[in-house]
Amino acid sequence: MALQTIPTVDYHDFVSGDNQKRQQFIQDLGNAFSQIGFVVVKNHGVTESQRQRLFETSEAIFAQPTDIKKKYEDLSNGGQRGYISKGRETAKGEKVADLKEFWHIGQEVEDEPALANEYPANIWLDEVPQLQKVGWEIYQTFERTGRNLLRAIALYLDLDEDYFDGKIKNGNSILRLLHYYPVKSLDEVEEGAVRAAAHGDINLITLLMGGSAKGLQAMNSDGEWVDVSPNENEIVINIGDMLQRLTNGKLKSTIHRVINLDRESMLKPRYSAPFFLHPRSEMDLTCLDSCVDADNPKAYDDITAGAFLSERIKELGLLKK
Repeated sequence: MALQTIPTVDYHDFVSGDNQKRQQFIQDLGNAFSQIGFVVVKNHGVTESQRQRLFETSEAIFAQPTDIKKKYEDLSNGGQRGYISKGRETAKGEKVADLKEFWHIGQEVEDEPALANEYPANIWLDEVPQLQKVGWEIYQTFERTGRNLLRAIALYLDLDEDYFDGKIKNGNSILRLLHYYPVKSLDEVEEGAVRAAAHGDINLITLLMGGSAKGLQAMNSDGEWVDVSPNENEIVINIGDMLQRLTNGKLKSTIHRVINLDRESMLKPRYSAPFFLHPRSEMDLTCLDSCVDADNPKAYDDITAGAFLSERIKELGLLKK
């Protein structure tokens, strides 16, 4: 029977030192990712103070005049750093752009000069000086939490606990400060446009700090839309396409969307902060042997994470083909 709600787990159970709680966390997390690809996590390591400062910073960014924000938009990097303006991103298979704008913060590599040269430099907004400190603090916190969640996933898959550690060290992860901007009138919204059209994420896992309004939905195994409504002090974790490929579909990269709930909600802004946890570009996404058998034949071609990311960025319209 398809899930009608998103399961909730307590991150503290995994890191508390209590083996029984740890094993139950691993099983509950893996079961949720196998069934619907989403889970709500409490006690995740981001404090309420951090959360408030991040959203205050996000509001300050998007309150800047358009001509100021566009000074920080670099179209040559595929939207991987700095400001990405309205109408730039279109979900795979869609023709109408999403109703959003966002700011990207990426990896800062200090101990591998050659790798550092592969990544675009971060772009910081002079008009909002706190962005660098607040944004990087959240980035590092989510990176640590994501590493531990991948350790739990590795154990669920009967892999070594540290299977993902080297693959994500200095990985190409992105923190996105996201603004679903309000509209003055619904008449100005293009037919078919929503805040985020149905899509799957590209990366290994996504850690989403709760939006400031409802609207996020995930599709269950029966094709029904299920509301994803964490409390303010909880985060949402979902599987991305890279991990679905690696596990030959055992873990689900679930289609999700952010809908226009009603006329009133469209007239108000919505903010959220997803952290897209990416591996290093050379990670091999070839399906794990343990996830391939006669009943589950290999469903995906071999590819590296870097090549897969490039393909998807082009499909989103952020990089020219």
